[in-house]
Amino acid sequence: MSYGRIEHHPVLGPLPPAATLSFSFDGNNYKAREGESVAAALLANGVRTLRLHEEHGSPRGIYCNIGHCMECRVTISGITGVRSCLTQVKNGMDVRSGTVLPSPFRQTTEAERSPSL
Repeated sequence: MSYGRIEHHPVLGPLPPAATLSFSFDGNNYKAREGESVAAALLANGVRTLRLHEEHGSPRGIYCNIGHCMECRVTISGITGVRSCLTQVKNGMDVRSGTVLPSPFRQTTEAERSPSL
């Protein structure tokens, strides 16, 4: 459980003991430390892409990590647009990649506006 987690900081010292929790992200199972945010747990497990950009489809991940930028939006328990950097991971939590939300700037094609019957 130490892929991307700093377990011993040169100034702050070692991480204090914490319970290990299990959660899933896009169907894959991961471990987290109790008290960690979803974003920190995913980062520690090597997950960098949390969603795709609405306009370009480019990968998006953790940017500010303080809840300001909204880049880390994911779906948790069916609720879309949840900021993973502000949400503590819970045992058994089901996290999904953020969905591509409609963009007011994207031009839709006629085929997209008129579904086939």
